[in-house]
Amino acid sequence: MTAKVESWGSRVGLILAMAGNAVGLGNFLRFPVQAVQNGGGAFIVPYLVCFLLMGIPLLFVEWSMGRFGGKYGHHSTPFILDSMDKRKFWKYIGVFGIFTNLAVAAYYCYLESWTLSWVWHSISRTFAGQSQDEVAGFFNSYVGLEMPFETIFFWLVCLLLNTWILSKGLSGGVEKVAKIGMPLLIVFGVFLAIMAFNVEAGVAGAINDASVGLNFLWTPDFSTIWSPKVWLAAAGQIFFTLSVGMGSIQCYASYVKKNDDIALNAMSAGWMNEFVEVVLGAAIIIPISVGYLGVDKVLEMTQTGGLGLGFKTLPFLFEQWGTVLAILCGVCWFGLLFFAGVTSSLAMGTPVMGFLKDEFGWKHKNAAWAFGGLVFILGLPTVLFFNYGVFDEYDYWAGTFSLVVFAFFEIILFAWIFGMDKGWKEITTGADIKVPSVYKFIIKYVTPLFLGVVFFSSLPGVWDKITNKDIYQKIAITTDPKELELLNETILFVNASRLLLLLVFLGISYLVFVAYKKRKKEGRI
Repeated sequence: MTAKVESWGSRVGLILAMAGNAVGLGNFLRFPVQAVQNGGGAFIVPYLVCFLLMGIPLLFVEWSMGRFGGKYGHHSTPFILDSMDKRKFWKYIGVFGIFTNLAVAAYYCYLESWTLSWVWHSISRTFAGQSQDEVAGFFNSYVGLEMPFETIFFWLVCLLLNTWILSKGLSGGVEKVAKIGMPLLIVFGVFLAIMAFNVEAGVAGAINDASVGLNFLWTPDFSTIWSPKVWLAAAGQIFFTLSVGMGSIQCYASYVKKNDDIALNAMSAGWMNEFVEVVLGAAIIIPISVGYLGVDKVLEMTQTGGLGLGFKTLPFLFEQWGTVLAILCGVCWFGLLFFAGVTSSLAMGTPVMGFLKDEFGWKHKNAAWAFGGLVFILGLPTVLFFNYGVFDEYDYWAGTFSLVVFAFFEIILFAWIFGMDKGWKEITTGADIKVPSVYKFIIKYVTPLFLGVVFFSSLPGVWDKITNKDIYQKIAITTDPKELELLNETILFVNASRLLLLLVFLGISYLVFVAYKKRKKEGRI
């Protein structure tokens, strides 16, 4: 089946696949920690404002851009953007839509493999009888410099599984997984939320009721409401959770028919993601952790992000509920994370594959396995040199900064160059709902302003990152020779990883140039 005739099997499958693209590990590991660190219940105010003024508009924009490009046979962002304005540089801005997916998949598949491994360890009772420190130590050794063979094994299994599913096509692979994975994710999440709500002080070692954890998470600190840091965190979470600014939404949408509804589809996928994040994501990890560890301990652990709670702490806490529930909850929690991860990583393969099929005539299966091979090569440093900060560098440059850059340029293209009148027609054509007309104003003025503020506010942090400010500050206060050696080696590895990512971006740009020349020669431009 060629890219031009490939399509989604059903509307439900498309919406579930789009929701799966958005619903990822960040919904369950990142969002609760962000809320705790940025004002608790008060964080919801900037979060929802960012969702309504930036998230929903970007969903409308990316869905309509994808459908528009798909009408001309384009299934990747370089030529989707090129179809909207013929100035040559837009296709190179579109390179972000391929680069981001490839680079994020390179480290995301490794993170995803942890969840698969932890499902196995929950079933095999690895954590039985271990203290919290021992569970944390197990994780540290799993990703450490002397990692066990199973670390590589589960990563390869996860990578091969993703590639195999992608090779089956949209309706035969991605859509089928979404139809199975998303409902299971919801079922697992509801079960764990019920377990969390039933945590009771004095039962099975708990020191607090579930209400203490929920109050800790949602008690508003309105003194933070006007802090630029909190608003930037809220905007960052919206990017992270909706997968906007990546190019995967445009690719998925490019396979819908020219008069298919996109407005309701965008709203459905967006609000389904918000339900999973705000309702289920906030109802599991914090209430259980506070119930058994107390507020002070959890507050301390949130400083290292959600991974510490999710992988180093919850397996120990599940063991307090007895053997059967420990296995069941472990399988549900890490199975939930696995399905959240795999439905997102599958979306990352489609833009790369769409580009190879459209521009170089690759067959679908060959494109899928090529993507898997590229992820293997690019992802290997994140596995082998995790402790040297390579994983974090990929996450920052590909999974954070690139998203903001691409989203900023695509909203300018859509609203100001393609034109808001034509853009609005694209959004509303075939719509099964009436899109509030205020969004025409929001997309043209408010969202670009929001994105501009986020982009320019991030530049000082970008410079600090480039100059390795944090690492040099640690070197200045470190006296331990071994730690100093590790920090100096870290600088070498993070700089090498940045160079590698830059070369990947330039390499994709060259392929886009070659594809453009090929189109010109064949008279397709």
